Amino acid sequence: MAYIFLDESGDLGFNFKKKRTSKIFIVTFLFVEGSKKPIEKIVKKTHLELKKKIKRRVGVLHAVNEKPVTRQRLLKRLAEKDCTTMVIYLNKQKVFTKLQDEKQVLYNYITNILLDRIFSKKVIPLDKKIELIASRRETNKFLNENFRNYLDQQIKNNHKSNLRIDVKTSAEEKSLQAVDFVSWAIYRKYEKGDDSYYNIIKNKIIEESPLFP
Repeated sequence: MAYIFLDESGDLGFNFKKKRTSKIFIVTFLFVEGSKKPIEKIVKKTHLELKKKIKRRVGVLHAVNEKPVTRQRLLKRLAEKDCTTMVIYLNKQKVFTKLQDEKQVLYNYITNILLDRIFSKKVIPLDKKIELIASRRETNKFLNENFRNYLDQQIKNNHKSNLRIDVKTSAEEKSLQAVDFVSWAIYRKYEKGDDSYYNIIKNKIIEESPLFP
């Protein structure tokens, strides 16, 4: 059994006059072969180290909300585990206008490109069962179903693989909290020019690819 955990950082807004609109959008995959329990244990241990008043207020870990010491602890622990990651980053200012108006199409397209690279590079054993668990980014059930159906059809058309796709919240799937930290660390390098967190887990990154460079 192999697992792919998917998360993204940044946003797909294109009004760059707004302060909170990001320049970069990235999609990150975290791969684990065998058991996902070691990743879950990292998340649980890091969460237990939070102060009691914080644990009561926050049910899950989110890198953007945590203190530097918490981010460093989780990333350092992850760097010691048998896992790898791939990322595709998008310079939003170079995206075609047509795609800017079709955010869900663009997101599906980016994710599928990353999946294609996984299969072409044989990052994980393709003869095993593979479960891709994506962090839920939409509350709309139709959009989540559209995402699953699109990727499922692309895989059936282009690859021979026993891959199952699911969409869950980070509360339902603890390992999604780990990929959230990885994605945030890589995003911070490209968006803010801060590679201090990125450097902790860079030995686990097997590919960083630009889209529309």
